[in-house]
Amino acid sequence: MTRTSTGLCSRTWVLDESVDPLTFLGPGGFAWFADGFGLATAGVAARVPTNHVADVLADIAGDDSVGLPGTGPVAVGALGFHGGGELIGPARVAGRTADGLSWVTEIGPGDEAAEGWAATPVPPARPPDRRRWSASVAEALARITDGRLSKVVLARAVTVDLRQPIAVSTVVGRLRQEQPSCFTYAAGSYVGASPELLARRRGRDVVSRPMAGTVAQGGSPGDDRRLVAAMAASDKEQNEHQLVVGDVRDGLRRLCDEVRAADEPDVVRLSTVAHLATTIRARLRDPSMSALDVAAFLHPTPAVAGVPRKAALAAIAELEDFERGLYAGPVGWVDARGDGDWAVALRSATLEGTRARLVAGAGIVAGSDPDREWDETESKLAAMRSALTEA
Repeated sequence: MTRTSTGLCSRTWVLDESVDPLTFLGPGGFAWFADGFGLATAGVAARVPTNHVADVLADIAGDDSVGLPGTGPVAVGALGFHGGGELIGPARVAGRTADGLSWVTEIGPGDEAAEGWAATPVPPARPPDRRRWSASVAEALARITDGRLSKVVLARAVTVDLRQPIAVSTVVGRLRQEQPSCFTYAAGSYVGASPELLARRRGRDVVSRPMAGTVAQGGSPGDDRRLVAAMAASDKEQNEHQLVVGDVRDGLRRLCDEVRAADEPDVVRLSTVAHLATTIRARLRDPSMSALDVAAFLHPTPAVAGVPRKAALAAIAELEDFERGLYAGPVGWVDARGDGDWAVALRSATLEGTRARLVAGAGIVAGSDPDREWDETESKLAAMRSALTEA
C-alpha cells in the first residue's frame, strides 16, 4: 500500500470465488446493481464534498491490479433533488462484474463500523389528498396554457405503515428480482429501483437514457400490449418524451462531440409501468470530466423538473406540499478514473422502523388529466409497495 497526503491508502484484490456483493453491505452503506454489475459498501474512509471528489480519489494512490470500472477507491451516494452535499468514500467495497469476477477494495485507515448516512425521519402516514393533487395539476395546466411552462413534473409523497421493520438489504434483494432491468440502489435507509440512466461514463464515452411517457402495466398481456401501443402512438406522450430528449441532447452537446440519439424511442416495459426511452451516446471533449461531473451538469432534466427549468422548479416549490429530499436526484458511484454510473433516484422509499415514505411523480403537459396523472403515480408506487409488503 502507498500512503498519501489524505492519510488514506487503498488495496484491491480479486476473490477466489464469485460472490454476491450484497452480503458485504454494512449498516448505512451503499449498494448498486445494474446489468449484472454490482457493488456494496461498508464503513467510511472519507466524507467528500462533491466538488472535491476527483482530487480526493486521485490522491488515494494504491494497489489495484484489477483496473476495472468500480475497482480501487470510489465515491458513492445520493445527492438529492437540489444537488450539492457530499459523497462517501467507503472503507470497504465489494464488487462483481457482469461476467462474475468478484473483488474487494479496502481503504484505510477507515472506520468499517461507521454508518454512511444518518437515518432520515419519516413523517406519520396521512391519507392521500386527491383534491389537493387535482388543484395542483390544474394550476400547472393554467401555467402551460398561458405560456409560462411547457412541462412540469409534480410529485406526491405517501407514508406506509409496515407490519415490522424491514432491512435495507431485504428490500434491495426483492427489487433486484422484481425489477431486473432497473438500477437498484441503496444509500443508507434510502432504497429504490430506477429505470432511468442519467449518465454513464467509461473513458471518454458517455451514455444517457432519458425517459418520459408512461402507461400502466400489470394487466392481461393483451391489455398491456394495447396500452403500450396507445402510448407509442400518443402525440401527448411523444411530445413529453421529446422535450426531455432534446434537453439532454443539447446538454451533452455542450460537453461532448459525436452526440448521437436514437431516431425513435424504445418502449421499456417494467412490472407496473412502461416508458418511452431514448439512448443518447456521446464522446467527452475533456477527458478529465467524470461521470459525476456529467450527471451534475445534466441534472435536473425535464424528466423530473420541467421546461423551462427555472419556471418548472418554481412551480414545484409552490405546488408540492413536501420536500423531495433525495427523490429524483442523482444516485450512483464514481471511481478514481472518473468512470461511473448515475441514475435518477426514482421508485424509491425512505425506511425508518415500521414506517416508509414513498414518492412518485408525473409529467404535466398540455392535455394532461389530473385523474390519469394520479393513476400514473399509483402505478409507479406499486413497485415499491410490492417490495415492502411481500411476505
